[in-house]
Amino acid sequence: MKFGLIGFGAWGRQHAQAIAGLPGLALTAIACSSEDSARAAAAAYPGARVTRNWREVLDDPGIDTIDVATPNHLHAEVALAALRAGKDVLLEKPMATTVADCDALLAAERETGRLVSVGHELRQSAQWGRIKALIDEDAIGDPLFLGIDLFRNFYRSGAAGWRYDRARVGSWMLEEAVHYFDLALWYLARHGDPVSIRAVGNQRAGREAGMYDNVSVLLRYASGAYVTINQSVAGFEHHLVLEIAGAEGAIRTHWSGTMDRDHSAAFDLRVQPRGFPFERGVRECERLVIAKSGEVFELTEQIRLTAEAFAARRALVTAAEARKRVLICLAAERSLLEDRELELDFA
Repeated sequence: MKFGLIGFGAWGRQHAQAIAGLPGLALTAIACSSEDSARAAAAAYPGARVTRNWREVLDDPGIDTIDVATPNHLHAEVALAALRAGKDVLLEKPMATTVADCDALLAAERETGRLVSVGHELRQSAQWGRIKALIDEDAIGDPLFLGIDLFRNFYRSGAAGWRYDRARVGSWMLEEAVHYFDLALWYLARHGDPVSIRAVGNQRAGREAGMYDNVSVLLRYASGAYVTINQSVAGFEHHLVLEIAGAEGAIRTHWSGTMDRDHSAAFDLRVQPRGFPFERGVRECERLVIAKSGEVFELTEQIRLTAEAFAARRALVTAAEARKRVLICLAAERSLLEDRELELDFA
């Protein structure tokens, strides 16, 4: 399967490395935003055509799949053009920065018969994906509470400072919290969609609206299940903790590294499954072995599985699913601005 990559920034280079290293895939063309990145792409991948004009990649009839790793504000524009050019699309999260753009992508999928799969790569993790398997196996009974806590360093600015520009990033809820909303809806799928959201947060002086350094979110379900997500991008290193309490068991996991792309991070996954014996009057747990975990590994697995899914004419993470994650991020920001709990409407 031949890939065209649009975007060759820090994360785009990770995409390129993953595509080039997977058997059966070929990195055929790369679109870059600057002369410096174009020179770097040409040096690293001499067999690929390198261009500054991303539309030229879409014009290549030999390319099957377009991988979009641009700043957030370009996701919808590039993906729409790729679909209309007859390509399937692996689209980095967030799917788009507005619900209207998400709807336009869904309509273009239907009209063209091509596919969009959105890059929620944590699902492909031996760590975070294993939790979903445990829940689906009913290892802890009905999941009733999910708590996710992120404490990390400031965001990198991105090319030309796009990650600190509201017009290009959308908001910081869309930049990273979208991953944790994805996990929450995925893990608690048996409860249906959440019915309300409440968010509180604060930001340093001088930040644009939407650039909240510290945010806490409560998602409620009609069943009584609920989710809390705490995100601080005013900390240090990269530390993520996730805890789930089920009706008959519990799960706790963490991931800690010097940065989000650390190849040698510390991580741990423990479960107290239903029927696990009590010892000394306390609930014991078992530690599950994970060979490796981290975004750089999960991205490679995501690209491999996306190629397999496209070959079978399906999406790994559908646009319809990804739309809900964007809607929740935008609702969380609205709750912050209006200082109230909001009902969620996924229509």
